[in-house]
Amino acid sequence: MSQTEAIDIDRDKGNFRYDVKYQYDAGTGLTEDTIDYISEAKGEEQWINEFRKRALKVFNRMPMPTHWATKDLENIVFENIRYYLSQGQMPSRSWEDVPDEVKQTFERLGIPEQERKFLAGVEAQFDSEAAYSHMKDALEKDGVIFVGSSEGLKKYPHIFKKFFGKVIPTNDNKFSALNSAVFSGGSFIYVPPGVKVSQPLQAYFRINAESFGQFERTLIIADEGSEVTYMEGCTAPKFETSTLHSAVVELVALKNAKIQYITVQNWSNNVFNLVTKRAWAEEGAEVKWIDCNIGSRLTMKYPGVVLKGRKARGEVISIALANDGQHQDTGAKMVHQADETTSNIISKSISVGQGRSTYRGLVQMPDHLKGCKNNTECDALLINTNSRTDTYPAINVQGNGNSVQHEASVSKVSAEQIFYMMQRGLSEGEAMSLAVNGFVNDLVRQFPMEYSVELKRLIDMEMEGSVG
Repeated sequence: MSQTEAIDIDRDKGNFRYDVKYQYDAGTGLTEDTIDYISEAKGEEQWINEFRKRALKVFNRMPMPTHWATKDLENIVFENIRYYLSQGQMPSRSWEDVPDEVKQTFERLGIPEQERKFLAGVEAQFDSEAAYSHMKDALEKDGVIFVGSSEGLKKYPHIFKKFFGKVIPTNDNKFSALNSAVFSGGSFIYVPPGVKVSQPLQAYFRINAESFGQFERTLIIADEGSEVTYMEGCTAPKFETSTLHSAVVELVALKNAKIQYITVQNWSNNVFNLVTKRAWAEEGAEVKWIDCNIGSRLTMKYPGVVLKGRKARGEVISIALANDGQHQDTGAKMVHQADETTSNIISKSISVGQGRSTYRGLVQMPDHLKGCKNNTECDALLINTNSRTDTYPAINVQGNGNSVQHEASVSKVSAEQIFYMMQRGLSEGEAMSLAVNGFVNDLVRQFPMEYSVELKRLIDMEMEGSVG
């Protein structure tokens, strides 16, 4: 795809909303009555309602993790959040059948166009529920399942229940408990043994309402020898009040399967983005997280892989850009549980203005394992003197048969670099963008072509006015 054909997404493209008449509105606040309302609206079985209520107790019991994380978390007012908003529609298989204001939203974001150009299937979620879900017929004939999580629970419980909540248990952390209590939307994907999905499947999550919390739940299972790539994008308009996004993503790669999970996040800067993502990789399996974090007020996200089988491989590649008023607290986790497992973490962050970026990493290898390897590289770039970066790696490696390599660097764009490029005809802003794009260029190439072009544009726009 040439650059002129690339996805046309700009910084303010998602900054719009429509007035929507919701059929279901759980109101503000979170109690057992809220959960009963959600379960009734979704027509859920009793066991899910009980699962939600147990999770609510865990959420209420667990303290806010400000003993290690930012105290900005204390500014989330859970009583003011609306936990479920829906128009009551089932996901449509055709864009023509999607409600007008929802269809207009996704048309303005270019989603139908992307589907036609390069995707194997699309799911589009509007506030709490999917409004559109479609997959190419050939994949359906191969037995691939790609539906919303609510539909997955109802139609495929024999597959769904086996792994639901197993990779990330409810009590993993306060926000996984919150998601377990009020989850709605998200994707369920199952790829049968040996099936290789050549084109990506994509989900797009859109917040439209003010003072709203979006809690999608995604479960992807790649059966033996299968392969799948999944991409997710997300936006929300700018509001005066804070918005909460707290998703849970569970990936299961069975023997020799491959999953690639790509995220391009472009939230507005009023969003608290608190997400838990983790994968299981069985023998010979491979899981790769590619993660780009731009926007939001606070992002806390540490994709991880539990390497359960011999010769399993996990990888996290991430880019974070923190501008004024933003804190990108991101990183990765690699838990080795079998011999000859390997993991790779590459993280790059850019701090602009008074933005703050934080890397948190966890690598675990117990002493009974042999032949395990990890490589971690985390690099931070500071643009201004008031920007900030922190690094908190936790490495626990035991035994003599395992190896770990950790490399970290912090650098600042120097006045000499900018001056040198300006002498060759670039403006100061163009010179700064060139320096930043050079810093992340090797990672941007890891994204699909369509997304790498979008990423460069987003970075350029974030850098506008950053000089000085």
